Amino acid sequence: MPLIKSISGIRGTIGGKTGDTLSPVDVVKFTAAYGAILKKNAGKDKNIKVVIGRDGRISGAMVSSLVQSTLSAMGIDVVDLDLSTTPTVEIAVPLEGADGGIILTASHNPKEWNALKLLNEKGEFISAETGQELLRIAEAEDFNFVAVDKLGKIQKNDSYMQKHIDAILNYPLVNKEAIAAKNFKVVVDAINSTGATFVPALLNALGVENIIVLNKEITGNFAHNPEPLPNHLTELSSTVVKEKADLGIAVDPDVDRLCFVCEDGSMFGEEYTLVAVADYILSLRPGNTVSNMSSTKALKEVTLKRGGAYTPSAVGEVNVVTKMKETNAVIGGEGNGGIIVPDFHYGRDALIGIALFLSHLAGKKGSIGSLRRQYPDYFISKNKIELDSSIDVASIFKSIKEKYAKNPINDEDGLKIEFDNDWVHLRTSNTEPIIRIYSESDFESKANHIAHKLMEDIKEEIK
Repeated sequence: MPLIKSISGIRGTIGGKTGDTLSPVDVVKFTAAYGAILKKNAGKDKNIKVVIGRDGRISGAMVSSLVQSTLSAMGIDVVDLDLSTTPTVEIAVPLEGADGGIILTASHNPKEWNALKLLNEKGEFISAETGQELLRIAEAEDFNFVAVDKLGKIQKNDSYMQKHIDAILNYPLVNKEAIAAKNFKVVVDAINSTGATFVPALLNALGVENIIVLNKEITGNFAHNPEPLPNHLTELSSTVVKEKADLGIAVDPDVDRLCFVCEDGSMFGEEYTLVAVADYILSLRPGNTVSNMSSTKALKEVTLKRGGAYTPSAVGEVNVVTKMKETNAVIGGEGNGGIIVPDFHYGRDALIGIALFLSHLAGKKGSIGSLRRQYPDYFISKNKIELDSSIDVASIFKSIKEKYAKNPINDEDGLKIEFDNDWVHLRTSNTEPIIRIYSESDFESKANHIAHKLMEDIKEEIK
């Protein structure tokens, strides 16, 4: 499997040839390139500090050891959160006064994958420009290591789960009292990663005492495909029904994506995680919203109804954050269940998402299912076509753009083509060697038809 280098980080499978996978050599090389950028930006003689944390992957301890040793060898101090979450590391970077952070996680990818997610001094993902500089330095191996008496110090810190939870409890729109009064019964699918520790701890702090945790051993041997999609959450759905729970919660291995299951075992819909949380926030704090252009148009409708303005962005958390800052958005994120609350921190955070969603639900008289029925029923058909290195995607997209030239087209990020009230978005993935084909309509059959039509167009161009 190829090594993927993008604004989402350095990602690859463990095991295999250097340069083709995320080998130990590649971990050291890209960590050193990142360290070189931090040292260049900091100037001479400044003490540099980096916060690191990892999800529960089998390779996590090994990769973490390589990263820590490499940073130390460059004279950079390390604050190691060990088993943690992506949003927790993001919060820890500014609280530690650190120069950056590295999260060791391949997010929703299967267990054989791992990655380096790279943060700046604000705890936000590095820019595309910094990413390009990092790739150049890594390619040239343009970095220097320090003498033995200048090695960086490595310090363990296990206090940030509680600091993260305390910050959530203190966030003004989180209604702990209302949540506790509802006496919710909740089933959590922790997918054998750090959500097994963080999500129950948060729920307990919010006054939720009746919690059932599935896949709670942090082994990295994921019980199912770790992407929180409906076909991967059948155990969660059936357990919610069996246990007569009020709702189910699913997170991905690094706890930045979030989705819910209704009391009858049906999916609330990962696209509607952001819609519901945004509706709650906008009801208390009117303003603007942002989501990437592969996300449901329901967010735009909710935003306009609440008197705000909606702006789409290119796919990728760094792009969403940039657009949120430009438009002064009060809430934003991605339709994959990623919630970004800007005055909390500029990063997808399933934990603050859980607290805000439960605050919203606690303020309603009905069930989670009745809450879902308050929002429009749109369907997004999510598909992909695997690529090999010989395929010229730019040429394929050029031909398809010409074919649909009479339709409104946005080519800021791949191709987004509009068909009356429906749309399809074609783009290469930041994290996998594929073309993603997402389409949305008011009927599932229509969304599937549009997606499959464009997939056939792509396949014809590939032949």
